[in-house]
Amino acid sequence: MSSKVFTLDEVAKHNTKDDCWLIIGGKVYNVTKFLEDHPGGDDVLLSSTAKDATDDFEDVGHSTTARAMMDEYLVGDIDATTIPTKVKYTPPKQPHYNQDKTPEFIIKILQFLVPLAILGLAVAVRIYTKSESA
Repeated sequence: MSSKVFTLDEVAKHNTKDDCWLIIGGKVYNVTKFLEDHPGGDDVLLSSTAKDATDDFEDVGHSTTARAMMDEYLVGDIDATTIPTKVKYTPPKQPHYNQDKTPEFIIKILQFLVPLAILGLAVAVRIYTKSESA
């Protein structure tokens, strides 16, 4: 027996306390009768309607008993092509912001000269303290 295939639009219409369908793992479940028995409350289920609720379901970490109960509510499969693909968020490119407005070349020169000056000072102190003790 082949199960009925639903589109996301068809499933999305079932989003009330009197008629609640969820998409989990590519399957469509009519969980209306289970709403009042759900340990997390009916709001949790209702907030997962009209979208692929697989991540919501998996993030909670349901028991094997809960997973076994799902078969009782299965009404069909989802047409995966009707579910929008998740787009990974990429932040917009931002230009380098130099907070103190110091030109780049001055910073580069200082990055070279400051350690050189510290090294020169250390050598001068070493030579001075050596000649004092001799």
